[in-house]
Amino acid sequence: MSPAMNPALSTSEAPSARGRGRWQLILLLLVAIGPMILATAMYQWRFWVPDGRNYHGTLIGDGSQLADIGVQGAARESWQMLVTAPGDCAEDCRQLVYTARQIHVGLNRDATRAAHGLAVSRPLATDYDETLKREYPQLGRYSLDASRYDKAVPANQGAQLWIVDPQGNLVLRYDVKAKGKDILNDLRLLLKLSQIG
Repeated sequence: MSPAMNPALSTSEAPSARGRGRWQLILLLLVAIGPMILATAMYQWRFWVPDGRNYHGTLIGDGSQLADIGVQGAARESWQMLVTAPGDCAEDCRQLVYTARQIHVGLNRDATRAAHGLAVSRPLATDYDETLKREYPQLGRYSLDASRYDKAVPANQGAQLWIVDPQGNLVLRYDVKAKGKDILNDLRLLLKLSQIG
């Protein structure tokens, strides 16, 4: 006997089909909207947020720019590894300048997206100045306002290497103990994720 011939059978199937349709609609909405609700809740109440981090330096997340640490005249068309020395460019400063150049070379095809520079508050020693002109022809050189730098950077930090984005924002900071490979990995990740520079 067909359902068309038995009206009781066709009417009993109609509510279950409607119920199944409602459940499918609810499930579809949960799949589409659920992840957004979960992500918002995770952000708002800080649960299930990983404690680990993917970078090796000190993250500068306060919107500071080059001018805030006293760097004057720095170019802003590409990512930059900038070494700062509030006093003389002593051994730690020279080591970071060397590291910045090696990182720049290590970027390979992405080397055109980055630059390396040095900002100092005092004139360089003559012999080191000549060495930089001869062996580091692509090194950008900038002046550093020591009084602004001392206010912005914790005291007794010595020379620092900064990763700066193309808009002049300070992104990460490293001291002389940082490993060049770690800095290179951080910069590669930033270049991969970046839509600028």
